[in-house]
This record gives sequence, structure tokens and C-alpha cells, in this order.
Amino acid sequence: MAEAKGKDDDTVIIKKYANRRLYNTRSSSYITLDHLAKMTREGVEYKVLDAKSGADITHTILTQIIMEEESNGEQMLPVNFLRELISMYGNSMQSLIPHYLEASMDNFRANQVKLHKAFEDSLGNNPLAKLAEQNMAMFKVAASAFMPGAEKGEGGAASATPATAPAEYESGSDLATLKEQMAAMQKKLDELGK
Repeated sequence: MAEAKGKDDDTVIIKKYANRRLYNTRSSSYITLDHLAKMTREGVEYKVLDAKSGADITHTILTQIIMEEESNGEQMLPVNFLRELISMYGNSMQSLIPHYLEASMDNFRANQVKLHKAFEDSLGNNPLAKLAEQNMAMFKVAASAFMPGAEKGEGGAASATPATAPAEYESGSDLATLKEQMAAMQKKLDELGK
């Protein structure tokens, strides 16, 4: 019971007035459907109530947001899906559809999180940094072939092989720079994914 109470405390109450204006009671300001769409994307829990009757009209407002999004932007709901959905109204299976759609969306989200985590893990192993290390090792071997003795100034070794070169560069500034660049690229990818 206390858990339900805590969840209600986090829920923002939006009142819809007869003039079709929406009022956010938490921020004490009028908002638009675009604001509600943004709140939804950010995971903010809210409930829309009719200001006069107190009836919960959240479902109607969310449907209205979907209609706005579909008409203003890139359409996400295919025509055949919409036709099938409409045909389910009044059907004996109508009561099962909301649960099925919720479960499908939950599975989609879970798979999306797994994919994102797998992508992050693969970047965590940093295959590009390993590739850069190999490239640097090959470059050093090629440079030593054209400038014999150039490698002696760095570590005193007579020759560098691809197997030993990455260890030499691991502590070098080139690798550190590459790691910083990869971290910056990861941050940008994360921002784009939001």
C-alpha cells in the first residue's frame, strides 16, 4: 500500500479545462500536447483529469498525442496495423489485445536495452583501439625498415615486431589520445540514442 502511495506522489496531475487548455498542477503552468509528449519520452508519470468532472482522461490525451505525432512527423503505425486494430473493436478478442500489446512493447523495450548494452560492451572492449594498436605496430615495423636505428632511440630494441609494438604504445600518449577520442565518440552516440 505504501508503494502505491509513493508512486502516486510522483505522478504529475494535469488538468484539462473546457477551453481545451492543459494545466500542470506541479509547475503551475499551462502546457501543450507537445509538452506532454516530451514528458512521456522522459518517463515522467502523469495523469490527465477533466477539470470539471475530475474524470481520468489520460487514455484520451495519450491517443490524441499519438494522432498529433502521426500527422506531424514520420508515421510509425502502418496502415495494415491500424486496420487490424480497428477491426478488433467489438471482437471477442478485444479484451486480450491491450495485454498482448503491452507485453509486445515490454519485450521490444527489453530487446532494445539488450542491444544497447551489447553495443556498449563491444565498444567497452574497444575494437577500434585494438585496431589502432595493430596499425601503429605495423607502421613502426614499416618505419624501421625505411629508417634503421629509429626504433633504437625509443626503447633500445633492435627491431619491433607487431607483437611487441602494442605493449610499447599502450603507455604512450597516442593510445591515450585514441582512448579519449573513443570516449567522446561513445558519449555522442549515447546522446544520439536518447
